[in-house]
Amino acid sequence: MLIAHLNHQLHEREAQGLIRQRRITESPSGPHQRVSRDNQPARDLLAFCSNDYLGLANHPVLVQALADGARQFGAGSGASHLINGHSRAHAALEDELAAWLSPCIPQAGALSFCTGYMANLALLTALGDSNATIFADKLNHASLIDGALLAKAPMQRYPHGNLAVLARQLEHCTTPIKLIVTDAVFSMDGDLADLPALLALAERFDAWLIVDDAHGFGVLGAQGRGSLSHFNLRSKRLVYMGTLGKAAGLGGAFVAAHSTIIDWLVQTARPYIYTTAAPPAIAHALRESLHLIGSEEGNQRRTQLQQLIAQLRIGLTTLIEANPTLGWQLMASSTAIQPLLVGDNAAALALAAALDAQDLWVPAIRPPTVPVGTARLRITLSAAHTADDVQRLIKGLTQAAANLIGAKA
Repeated sequence: MLIAHLNHQLHEREAQGLIRQRRITESPSGPHQRVSRDNQPARDLLAFCSNDYLGLANHPVLVQALADGARQFGAGSGASHLINGHSRAHAALEDELAAWLSPCIPQAGALSFCTGYMANLALLTALGDSNATIFADKLNHASLIDGALLAKAPMQRYPHGNLAVLARQLEHCTTPIKLIVTDAVFSMDGDLADLPALLALAERFDAWLIVDDAHGFGVLGAQGRGSLSHFNLRSKRLVYMGTLGKAAGLGGAFVAAHSTIIDWLVQTARPYIYTTAAPPAIAHALRESLHLIGSEEGNQRRTQLQQLIAQLRIGLTTLIEANPTLGWQLMASSTAIQPLLVGDNAAALALAAALDAQDLWVPAIRPPTVPVGTARLRITLSAAHTADDVQRLIKGLTQAAANLIGAKA
């Protein structure tokens, strides 16, 4: 019965254009990758689908640091942080991350996690008890949604970016603790939350602002210190989650907040307490990543990324304006995430396939990741891309557009 039920569900998903497929990368992370799928021979693709925004995932300094960390600390941690898995490498990384965020969060402490998903589950379940209410942007990442659903606190969702609705919700809230929860950079739209206005609401209504900066850490702000730095924010009411597998090039995540909040997470956050600590070699290498992010090389990589974003937006805006019948829309984003809204699931898949035929790898994003009717290509840029790479993508989309218009004629 179970197998029959699941097969029926899978067939329904396939009919709706919602089946996802994995590819196998045969080479290190980077814009140019050797990729195979469905037992077919591997091909060389130009990829615009990685979150390696600064191009550090295959940086020789980090590769060497990871190897050095393994030689010094071994391959694994052996246990959870509260047993014997908390190494000197973990402790040193957390000290550096706390210092990294201290300009924005007074008396900051930091706690490392294996993934950003675990960090968000930990945060919301540990802070969202029966004395709290969670207020969440409707476009928050799945990990924030799931964390809120697992928490004992009730959740109220507000329309994306609608601070007037949020203000009314906060005004009528009667619980003593109020938690405003938001992405900083929204992962499927690429836009930024109005963090200054959200913090002002937190101050006005005696609330706390939990910020998931997965796609801003390393990219935005002075020396890549993230979205809080980008907006020059400083408050004890800020609780910050940053991931370390995107711009930082390695893996893991962390929470930075007032040291009392960090102490509470150590004692109560189940995704932290009941899991094996990440290999200390990764923590060791992440310290080198922080140094790279904050260095002049990091500044140069961020400048390169901004130049590529501008180049892509100019090229795609010109393409869209020249072909209005396609109905494509370049969404409003100033970040490395540049979504091209197509609308229909099948149309998004067809466009991704047309690019794949030109050895361009851009994923089609469909429901439930995005709302029904807003399927899109999620183009992500990296500082490791070149201007020629971006121009090749623009040409590929131009060719795909011409073919679609020709097919309709």
